[in-house]
Amino acid sequence: MSTAHSTALNFRSAVEADVPDLVALVESAYRGDASRAGWTTEADVLDGQRTDPEGVRAIIGATDGVLLVVERAGELVACCQLEHRGDHAYFGMFAVRPGLQGGGLGKEILAEAERRARETWGAKEMRMTVVNVREELIAYYVRRGYRRTGEMSPFPYGDERFGVPLRADLAFELLVKPL
Repeated sequence: MSTAHSTALNFRSAVEADVPDLVALVESAYRGDASRAGWTTEADVLDGQRTDPEGVRAIIGATDGVLLVVERAGELVACCQLEHRGDHAYFGMFAVRPGLQGGGLGKEILAEAERRARETWGAKEMRMTVVNVREELIAYYVRRGYRRTGEMSPFPYGDERFGVPLRADLAFELLVKPL
């Protein structure tokens, strides 16, 4: 394992053949018992699925963005979505394999995503939405230069494509970082 840890990350655009592995990665990072191996788990606030093959295919097929596959030594270790939205970019579907979380991988991927948004699209800022009750996750992004806006958007209660809420106070908070 230590040899894989010293190997550089490879970033590429996701393709149709990646869909099953990407769905499995995202699910493992956020839902169920497997997600508890990492610190990004949402298992205590959301049950059900985080994404599905259709959702991943839609991101791959979008003309205004990219779903980045992150590999190390040929092995899928993470993914993230970048979407060009005028003067800014949206960052989403960020998942790092649970057993690899906490070692700086996420910070490296986030920095690369910000660089790409700035250089590819001339984006002036990166935006993302985070489930409002995920204080430790929000704090992680704040440490990386993101600002809490206090601007909330409703959680899609009743739409199980986004999960089955285990509490009634969920919303998405917008976080913003100048690039």
